[in-house]
Amino acid sequence: MRCRIPLQPRARRIALVLMDVDGVMTDGAIVYLEEKSELKTFDARDGVGLWIARRAGLRTGLISGRSSAAAARRAAELGMEEIHLKTRDKLATYVRILRRSDLADSQVCYIGDDLVDLQVLRRAGMPVAPSDAHPEVLSRVPFITRAAGGHGAIREVIDAILKAQGRWREVVGWFDPGPAARGRAARRDGGRART
Repeated sequence: MRCRIPLQPRARRIALVLMDVDGVMTDGAIVYLEEKSELKTFDARDGVGLWIARRAGLRTGLISGRSSAAAARRAAELGMEEIHLKTRDKLATYVRILRRSDLADSQVCYIGDDLVDLQVLRRAGMPVAPSDAHPEVLSRVPFITRAAGGHGAIREVIDAILKAQGRWREVVGWFDPGPAARGRAARRDGGRART
């Protein structure tokens, strides 16, 4: 992640990660199918990142100006706590979320990619834009992912937050318990290799 200011002091405080949908969770493409259906693609790495965030105790959510059955379904699959679609005023929605959650701006990371996200980006303690965000957004946020929207930007942000919070070794341990645990497992199996 490219940082104009130190990341760790901001990332350490984060308890809630909010984001836009089109251009952040997706690459921004909207494909209309027959009738009223639309097609969106979501990055599996972002999905794993959001699952990890939830397991690590971070809350997550969406604030989008568009209504999308696909985004609602994906958010529900990932267990996102805040799902706000077809929002006319993103800042008002953001303020309601903070009041209801008893959180301060400093505890929120917001990932946005376009002009409609600027008011929330200005308020959030950790404002982030994907690398392919609108130039006006890129010029105003202190944190810019190396990944583009819909291509791992969310995962990059979540990894950075968990590393800053000193949780990364724990997260990796969920998937690779280390030599001591592997040794115990091998002894239980009588030294037989697993294939």
